Amino acid sequence: MRFDVFTLLPEVFPPYLQASILQKAAARGLVEFRIHNIRDYTHDKHHTTDDMPYGGGGGMVMKPEPVFEAVESVLGAPPACPVILLTPQGRLFTQSVAAELAALPQIALLCGRYEGFDERIREHLATDELSIGDYVLTGGELPALIVIDAVSRLIPGVLGDPTGAEDDSHASGLLEYPHYTRPPEFRGWRVPDVLLSGDHARIARWRREQALRRTLLRRPDMLATAALSQEDRKFLARLETDGEGGR
Repeated sequence: MRFDVFTLLPEVFPPYLQASILQKAAARGLVEFRIHNIRDYTHDKHHTTDDMPYGGGGGMVMKPEPVFEAVESVLGAPPACPVILLTPQGRLFTQSVAAELAALPQIALLCGRYEGFDERIREHLATDELSIGDYVLTGGELPALIVIDAVSRLIPGVLGDPTGAEDDSHASGLLEYPHYTRPPEFRGWRVPDVLLSGDHARIARWRREQALRRTLLRRPDMLATAALSQEDRKFLARLETDGEGGR
């Protein structure tokens, strides 16, 4: 899968993309990262990418000309892949959206700065808008890295464990169960006996119940859309009866 990122701060990306899992995935040809500096598509000596907003007000606005030229020079006109604007006004980026994007061969990410984009970029260039949460950052670079990371790990072969993403929090509609590793006892705190039992069916059920319990306690809103079996619902009902749902 190819990611094209359009930004005013290209130097932000290499330290993260050239480390750990993403670097290995790129080396194996599973993902490709192309970072484009929007300033390279300006035509004045100051490489101007922003200007004052019409109508007054604070802050500066990213100009349409260099953004359109950057995207169309790289991707064609119209662009040959989805062009995603990273903005707090976009639809919320979730695990299901990450899965949706992971099925595509290529996406482009537009990183804003200053007060935001000229509206014509939003209306006539972007094909989608994503927000990583209900807060405002100084630019779209961190959201772009979050999207790249979340999408890349869903591409087959990127993670060492082929099923590694299946049990992650939100992947199944629930928060993830607790994890333990060696030693079996640390400062008097023991690993649950079931995990040492070797009984894979018991372990699987324990993990499912722990995921259900954790989701009920921390994110009960997620249960409304999670795929729950009859056994899951009975277990949740017992937790509610025992008073665990309000902790």
